[in-house]
Amino acid sequence: MTVRVLLADDQQAVRDALRSLLHRTDDLLVVGEARDGAEAVALSGHLRPDVVLMDVRMPGTDGIAATREIVGRSAEHPTRVIVLTTFDLDEYVFAALRAGASGFLLKNAPPDTLRQSVRVVAAGQALLDPAVTRRVIERYAEPPRPAEAEALDRLTAREREVAFLIAAGLNNEEIAGHLVISEWTVKTHVRHILDKLGARDRLHVAIAVHRAGRGVPGVGPDRPG
Repeated sequence: MTVRVLLADDQQAVRDALRSLLHRTDDLLVVGEARDGAEAVALSGHLRPDVVLMDVRMPGTDGIAATREIVGRSAEHPTRVIVLTTFDLDEYVFAALRAGASGFLLKNAPPDTLRQSVRVVAAGQALLDPAVTRRVIERYAEPPRPAEAEALDRLTAREREVAFLIAAGLNNEEIAGHLVISEWTVKTHVRHILDKLGARDRLHVAIAVHRAGRGVPGVGPDRPG
């Protein structure tokens, strides 16, 4: 399957570098380039890419507003957004995730990481680096929301276990091994969790868990395994 990618960054040099990296593979195709958020929204509606690599800080319509509009209008043909960030200087990352972005990627990420990240998000998964996710949520999260805590309480005991392990950064295979269940069963639990929480993907499950004020066992180097 060829993954169709739209680049959105106001710097030509950044777009050139991203295009060069993605064109080195047979399964990734850059179908368009946008210089700002408004152009990204327009091109996304016209070109219907699978993934948008979205800079946050752009003139005019910024990446957050563009992400919200792209995600909100792409139900029939989902377009997923990866936020490009310098992280330590970027105070808008969490807002972009709340707007529906499926993950975030540092602009200096290694080429293989960039390419694999696009594939992961195109497949309907989320970029969920436990350490970076924790830092983002701790730095930018709003106070706990009762509604999100109540939504977690509607999960079964097993679904809550799976949700906490998702928030800890474990993939399906790792969750299956940790809970001693089949990977197929994990996938079923994940689907039910997404439905009950109204979460777009695994990353937003993690955000819901953290914002509900629940402790997440085993995040980062201490995660269970």
